Formats: sequence, C-alpha cells, structure tokens
Amino acid sequence: MYAKSASEAELAAFGFKPSDFNEEVLIWPENFEVVKLFTKLSTQWRVAAGGATGLDYNAVYALFKMHRIKKKRYKALLADIAVMESAALDEMYKDVKHG
Repeated sequence: MYAKSASEAELAAFGFKPSDFNEEVLIWPENFEVVKLFTKLSTQWRVAAGGATGLDYNAVYALFKMHRIKKKRYKALLADIAVMESAALDEMYKDVKHG
C-alpha cells in the first residue's frame, strides 16, 4: 500500500515487465478486521514539512465508533494499528537519509 513499485526500466534491467507481478495480497483471517480499518485510515495521516508523521488518532477513535467497535477491543486494535502505522512510515521513508 505504501511501498514504491519498481519502475519499468528497473524491472527491465532484470528481464521483467510490470505484468509479471501480481498485486494480490493475502490477509490472514485474524488480521482482516484491522487491515480493513487501517486502509480506511489512509487519508488520516498527520503531515508536517517533512511528510507524514503518524496517524491522526482522533480519526482512529471516530472510525471505531462508526463501526460500533466495543471499547474493550480498543487496546488490541490500537496496538495492531500502531504496528501497521510504524511499518508504513518505515516504508515511506526507507530512501530518506538521516543525519
């Protein structure tokens, strides 16, 4: 979702073309709900001058309420969303040099 795809030239250098790759991603059933929630948050990133800094957690709680998720499940879902958020940020900035 947040990974940059290789360019056509980069693929061609290894003898591939874009149609050689299937974009289908398999999601384990136990992760389906949190993946669905996370994708609905794709427009809810806090952004500063350097780019995305993290999700707007006000939007996360609003989404929980919209989907009538019980409060006792918030902690586990928030932990899962935080893992996905961190992985997304790592992917977004993997080519950025620090220091």
